[in-house]
Amino acid sequence: MRVVPRWYSVTPIYLDYNATTPVDPTVADTIVPLLREHYGNPSSSHALGKVCREAVDKARQQVASLVGASPDEIFFTAGGTESNNLVIQGTFLKEGNRTAGMVTSCFEHPAVRNPALFHRENGGEVSFVKTDSSGVIDLDELKQVLNDRTRLVSVMHANNEIGTLQPIRELSEICSLRGIPLHTDAAQSVGKVPVRVDDLGVDFLTIAGHKLYAPKGVGALYIRRGQTLLPSIQGANHENGVRPGTENVPYIAGLGAAAQLVMEQGKEKEKQLQNLRDRLERHLAEQIGNGISFNGCLAERLPNTSSVNFPGVEATQLLAEIPGLCVSTGAACHSDSIRLSDTLKAIGIDEQTGAGTVRISCGRFTTEEEVDRAGNLLVEAWGACRQVK
Repeated sequence: MRVVPRWYSVTPIYLDYNATTPVDPTVADTIVPLLREHYGNPSSSHALGKVCREAVDKARQQVASLVGASPDEIFFTAGGTESNNLVIQGTFLKEGNRTAGMVTSCFEHPAVRNPALFHRENGGEVSFVKTDSSGVIDLDELKQVLNDRTRLVSVMHANNEIGTLQPIRELSEICSLRGIPLHTDAAQSVGKVPVRVDDLGVDFLTIAGHKLYAPKGVGALYIRRGQTLLPSIQGANHENGVRPGTENVPYIAGLGAAAQLVMEQGKEKEKQLQNLRDRLERHLAEQIGNGISFNGCLAERLPNTSSVNFPGVEATQLLAEIPGLCVSTGAACHSDSIRLSDTLKAIGIDEQTGAGTVRISCGRFTTEEEVDRAGNLLVEAWGACRQVK
C-alpha cells in the first residue's frame, strides 16, 4: 500500500518566492507556441528560423528596456549562475592573468562566492569584504582592499536571505575612480524594485529568469558597451560570441514576456508586496512579543522579504509542525551542531538565534488570506514547540 506523505493532502501556502517563482500564465502562453509550432533555429534563414529570430530580438528589447540598457548590451544565458561565471571567469581569461585580484562581499550567493573561491584556488587574489549588523557592505573596508591588482568587484544588489539592498551606486563611484569594472548579481532585485543599469553605474548585471516568473534554465547578462569578456566555453558566434550555443528560443521569449509584465505592473506591485510583508511581521511581533526579531529591518531591503528569528526554537522543528507552509530556514541543524548561513554569520547572528531563523518571501500571487493563515500557523507552531521544550 502506497503511503502518502502528510503534506501531500495539504493545500500549500507558498511563501518562498526568493527561492523560485511560479511561471506566470502570460509567460507560459508565450512559450508554448515556440515549443509546439515555431521550432526553427534562429540562425536559419528560412521562415521558421526567422520567426524564432524575431522572438529572440523582441525578448532582448524587452529585457533591455526593463533595466534601461540597449538591446546589444543584453546577452542570454542559461541562468544567473552562468551569467555570474561568465563575468568572473571571462574577466580573468581576458586579463590572461589568473593571479589578478577580485573583491566581493562575505555573504554573496554561492553563484558568485564559489567562482571567486575557484579563482583563488587557481592562484588569484580574492578579498571578501565584511558587512555591518544590518547586512550592508562596509564601503570603507572595500576601499582599503582595492589595489593595483584588482580587476573586478562583484557585489550582489540584494541579499537573497535578508533582502538588504547594497549601496551599488556608491560602490560604482569608488570603482570608477580606480578604473575597476563593477558587477552586480541582481537576480533577487530585478522585478521587486527598480533596477536601472545607469542609476546603479554597473558594468555587468546578472538576471535570473526563475526569480522573475520565467522558467528555470534561462537568464541574461548585461555587459556595458565598451566592456569585453572572453567566453568560458568555445563554439559558434551565438550571442555575439559571448555565449556560444543555439539559443533556447522558447525560454528566452518567456524571459522577455516576464520582463514586460514587470514594466507594466510597476510600483503598484512593489507596494503590494511591502504591505504583505509588513502585515505578517506586525502579526508575528504582536503575537510572540519579546524575543522575536527581524534581520535587516533597519536597512533598505526588498519589499517582499522577511528574515525572522523565532526565539527558543529550531526552525526545522517549527516548520515540521506546518507541512503545508513553504518557506526556508537560515541554518542547517544537525544532532550536535548548527551551521549558520554565510549571511547570518556576516551580520553577527549567534548559533542559538540563527537556529530559529526562517526566511519568508511573498510574491505576485500571494494573498492577504495566505499571509494571515501563515502568520497564525507560525504562531501556533511556535507555541507548540515551546511547550514540548
